[in-house]
Amino acid sequence: MNEPLKSRREKEKQARYDAILDAAEAVFSEKGYDRTSMDDIARTASLSRALLYVYFKDKAAIQMGIMQRAGKNLVERFKASHRSTDTGLAQIRAMGDAYYQFYREEPDYFAALTKASTVIADVDESQACAMLGSRDELIGLMVAALQKGLEDGTMNKERISDPTQTALYLRGALHGVIMLCEGESMPSDTLIQHTMDMLSHSIAKQ
Repeated sequence: MNEPLKSRREKEKQARYDAILDAAEAVFSEKGYDRTSMDDIARTASLSRALLYVYFKDKAAIQMGIMQRAGKNLVERFKASHRSTDTGLAQIRAMGDAYYQFYREEPDYFAALTKASTVIADVDESQACAMLGSRDELIGLMVAALQKGLEDGTMNKERISDPTQTALYLRGALHGVIMLCEGESMPSDTLIQHTMDMLSHSIAKQ
């Protein structure tokens, strides 16, 4: 196939793929995931139902596409927090701030990532690998910051015997407090900042 023609077709395919996800995000936000049908998404995207199924086999596959977007968004936020600070401890704190701002600024994406573990078993292997790749990249960025903190002397070596487990603990703890605030309709800013202070203190070199 002529390369320019192939490139144009690939761009058109990607544009339609993105348009479907844009439409799905809008409908999910308005009606909720459970009440949204494939017909709703096709209509919002101005596509036939048949063409929609060429790109996504079902609603779970569309949701996973949105989760991949959410994962990429969060990865970029974590990368930016890495670049904005010098020490490992400061990087971990900045990533905590980035995670909370992600929740505040992209609540639908945050909710999508929260549901990822329940959806991932129902999608094809390529989508599952992409989603797991984003998750691994996020943890990898945290592990790199923890290792940097151990090297630059801002973190306590006795409390970080396994950087990967520590990264999972820190993210899980912060996520849990965010969900607590949301579920109880509690004022969140002060409690989140207190949580990050406590988590930072728990790994800092005294």
